[in-house]
Amino acid sequence: MKFIDEARIEVHAGNGGDGSAAFRRAKYIPRGGPAGGDGGRGGSVWARADRNINTLVDYRFARIHRAAHGEHGRGKDQYGAAGADIELRVPVGTLIREADGELVADLAHDGARALLARGGKGGLGNIHFKSSINRAPRQFTRGEPGENRRLELELRVLADVGLLGLPNAGKSSLVRAVSSARPKVADYPFTTLNPSLGVVRIAQDASFVIADIPGLIEGAAEGAGLGHQFLRHLSRTSVLLHLIDLAPPDDGDPAKDARALAAELKKYDPALHRKPRWLVFNKADMVEDAAQRAGRLVRSLRWKGPWFVISALTGSGCRELCGSVFEFLSREQKGKVRRAA
Repeated sequence: MKFIDEARIEVHAGNGGDGSAAFRRAKYIPRGGPAGGDGGRGGSVWARADRNINTLVDYRFARIHRAAHGEHGRGKDQYGAAGADIELRVPVGTLIREADGELVADLAHDGARALLARGGKGGLGNIHFKSSINRAPRQFTRGEPGENRRLELELRVLADVGLLGLPNAGKSSLVRAVSSARPKVADYPFTTLNPSLGVVRIAQDASFVIADIPGLIEGAAEGAGLGHQFLRHLSRTSVLLHLIDLAPPDDGDPAKDARALAAELKKYDPALHRKPRWLVFNKADMVEDAAQRAGRLVRSLRWKGPWFVISALTGSGCRELCGSVFEFLSREQKGKVRRAA
């Protein structure tokens, strides 16, 4: 299935049915009086997060969604039936915005629902207008129109950890090494074209979700490579793992590349740049002095945060990295619980 993480749609709620102006006519009941029923309400449009869906592809081609109108009221005190609601199923993690950018809903949990367009109220029949001085009212009211909205859907995957790095830094290889996910791995740049998720199990009841996105290169803000197209998927993560290639092609400068990638991250979103970020030096199996090289790079970058030396190919250092990540996430979760209390 093609991965689509953006879509624009129109939603049209149903109009309310008109009230009725009718009178009761029966052979043995003279002057039966008003008997016009109310119109039914219009159907509403809802959105619901569904964990069984992982793309917005259905809304890339089906852009207009309409709920049913309410039925008009009828004589003999018959009320019109309400229009049926419709429910749009979207992936968990979908943001819904107005066309002007105002946030409508953030469906971050499975089963979360949001009202996108409210159906119009039904009109009143003439039975509501009778009184001691108006025994044969002919007044009734029209149904209200339903809401119409143009909305933008944006999917942001839900993950605890995000991988960041240049193309061919080994992000997909790391996901394969620590989880059962099998993203594509090859010896050419931009092997990863879409975000992918993997579940990392530390123990039977201890796990976290890791997200791999296409590689970021210098000049992404100007559209180089795949640009910033997929960086939004890192916004919900708690920590970023910045992978650095210890054996870069063409004898590149890993420190320079790391600074350039951090600058691109800051250009895209300063809040994302401020997230906790750890350095992960990969491909230790390809150099003899991996620890020494990593130490020199840490000093060159004046890095004060955590850093690790691993080999995604052989699995060396991956267990220690995942254990530290899980401990960090556990502390973060406890902190959130305390703040909420």
